Amino acid sequence: MFHGNAIPGTKSLLLAGVLASGILVSMAGAQSAAPAAGKPAVAAAPFRYNLNRVSRRASMYYGAIWGVDSLGVKLVESGQIIRFTYRILDADKAKPLNDKKVDPSLIDPEAGVKLVVPSLEKVGQLRQTGTPVEGKSYWMAFSNKGRLVKRGDRVDVVIGQFRAQGLVVE
Repeated sequence: MFHGNAIPGTKSLLLAGVLASGILVSMAGAQSAAPAAGKPAVAAAPFRYNLNRVSRRASMYYGAIWGVDSLGVKLVESGQIIRFTYRILDADKAKPLNDKKVDPSLIDPEAGVKLVVPSLEKVGQLRQTGTPVEGKSYWMAFSNKGRLVKRGDRVDVVIGQFRAQGLVVE
């Protein structure tokens, strides 16, 4: 239709111009991202941030004060159990973590739960309580009945005076 001073076909010509300029701009951007002549294209490796990694400062603290490192929290057994692991650096400093008189707990402030290490009739507590040996890794398992603690949650592990805060559940 022809209205007022507009020339027939002006709208379609204008639309075609806008579309063409958009295509040219996107092609120019694609060309500038291409590798320089003579240099092979290198695909960027995907960046993976390990959320469970303890900060360097925290790692130094746990090593110096408690004689442990490599702290980790992981869901196992379809999420019904949460395994806390650590490696012994100094057996004397780490003794309190293996003390069977102390009841460890895993606390998830967001979910509002405090998990405990279950004790089975024939097996006993699901944790290692022997004398710590330097260089060896130890574990304890917390019951996560109802799967209240989920992958990605930040939790605290408390064993007597020992407290590892903000560990991310894998």
